[in-house]
Amino acid sequence: MFENLSERLEKSFQVLKGQGRITEINVAETLKEVRRSLLDADVNYKIAKEFTDTVKEKALGMNVLTALKPGQVMVKVVHDELVRLMGETATDINIKGAPAIVLMAGLQGSGKTTFSGKLANLLKNKRGKRPLLVAGDVYRPAAVEQLKVLGEQIGVPVYSEEGNNDPVRIALNAIKEAKSTGRDVVIIDTAGRLAIDEQMMNEITAIKKAVQPHETLFVVDAMTGQDAVNTAKEFNDRLQFDGAILTKLDGDTRGGAALSIRAVVDKPIKFVGTGEKLEALDVFHPERMADRILGMGDIVSLVEKAQEQFNEEEARKLQRKIAKNQFNFNDFLGQIKQIKKMGNVKDLMSMIPGMGKALKNVDIDDNAFKGVEAIIYSMTPAERENPDILNGSRRKRIATGSGTTIQEVNRLLKQFEESKKMMQQMSRGKRHS
Repeated sequence: MFENLSERLEKSFQVLKGQGRITEINVAETLKEVRRSLLDADVNYKIAKEFTDTVKEKALGMNVLTALKPGQVMVKVVHDELVRLMGETATDINIKGAPAIVLMAGLQGSGKTTFSGKLANLLKNKRGKRPLLVAGDVYRPAAVEQLKVLGEQIGVPVYSEEGNNDPVRIALNAIKEAKSTGRDVVIIDTAGRLAIDEQMMNEITAIKKAVQPHETLFVVDAMTGQDAVNTAKEFNDRLQFDGAILTKLDGDTRGGAALSIRAVVDKPIKFVGTGEKLEALDVFHPERMADRILGMGDIVSLVEKAQEQFNEEEARKLQRKIAKNQFNFNDFLGQIKQIKKMGNVKDLMSMIPGMGKALKNVDIDDNAFKGVEAIIYSMTPAERENPDILNGSRRKRIATGSGTTIQEVNRLLKQFEESKKMMQQMSRGKRHS
């Protein structure tokens, strides 16, 4: 995400990284390029102009012209201003209530139903809540069915009423159901339209008035850019929602919505959807997003994702196996599964500083481990447990079974051995330190 914007901003700073004398004209040229970068990312023109005017004022106030490294000073000023533009700090969802009621709003196709499932999954697994999903879209049976499928996948009940076309009544009945079954969060998925219309607005307003939600969330597709911001404004004028959710931020998004929504509606972005998986939902951190936009990576988020997936006791067991040189292909397969659970591989790697740019034209998808897994699954349990027994005939059989070549099998075995040696050395280093 934000690849284009990151690249354009980096180019705009080049003029200040030269050895020549820095002047107010140079700064003006750089900021003109920054403004073009923002406009190209589909940021509202007024916001882009105000942004660069503020950056210029702050940069000159910080004596960027006489700084030893003016390019770095300018990057810092732009970074700080991006953070301010996107809301400065992360804003949590309000789930205080008995039960807490969360109302979803947005256009059809924005990802409301999927986000409802993702949110229920997050609240259940990370916050210890007992959510109830409510199928409030009475016009699209497919939306009700989709919510039921999502609910089944994450082990969360879904309340629906077949034949009832009154979403207000369904929502109120769902809240009664939650109270009687001990559910502490009610997430109401509502109907969307292909465009904003009066009937939809009246309906969602009526639901909000009847259920008095603790949190009203506006879900918007980040790939729609400036249109997303205009829609957010219209919804906010009618609903006064509490926060925005950006979905599909892993797609070909230019970033305009993320950079503009806060300034236009003065409401925080609370979550971002970063993939198809139900775990692909992140709290929105303005500072971390600014880091990523400016190519600085996001190590904090990467570590958090890793901590969520890796069990401490399992990590200790693995450490002991590595120390005794007993790490085998079953362990290796387990590590691959854990990494895949963390999310999109290319997106994860782009969180490492400097990697985003390096991976720009590299195609890494979620099937990156497919060949490796096929080779390991073609081994017998004994071979996985003890790779030393893999002689020539066994390797040939594995290559045939996995649809790969003997060379690919040999390469994996060599990489596996090198990894084992490296892990052992690191393990010894830790014990001696």
